[in-house]
Amino acid sequence: MNIGKLMEMQAALDEHIQSKHDLGAEDLVERKILALLVELGELANETRCFKFWSLKGPSDKETILAEYVDGIHFILSLGIERGFVPEAPSALKFHQEDLTVQFTSIYGYISEFRTQLTESSYQKVFTAYLQLGELLGFSAADVEKAYVSKNEVNYERQKQGY
Repeated sequence: MNIGKLMEMQAALDEHIQSKHDLGAEDLVERKILALLVELGELANETRCFKFWSLKGPSDKETILAEYVDGIHFILSLGIERGFVPEAPSALKFHQEDLTVQFTSIYGYISEFRTQLTESSYQKVFTAYLQLGELLGFSAADVEKAYVSKNEVNYERQKQGY
């Protein structure tokens, strides 16, 4: 996955949104963190990994991938907002074998990032989220392709007043 390319695309989308919504230099970190938490919950809901009371299976892989890349958008956007560039995912090891544990770990890392706003806490979020993608069965190529596609959708939504 070409993280630099995705960061450039996200920076352009962020600029477009900030300009269109007259946000200027407004600090959007808290809103982006909340958006990321919401997207993470939506992703967990599609996987149904925590729904021990239900026999219904997870959503299809494409739906789960679309939700997953929504999180990538906000993680990259937070990095841009704070001036952080994510490192190669092998730099930190937070891999879990259980989806539920991985989700709850990411919630914890996001909470840590919110209170510390450090590059190392950001890196934990980024790495753990990429590890989640691996657990979900997504390749780097899958994620990049889906991100590019969703980025186009996000521009179209902005044109339509989403």
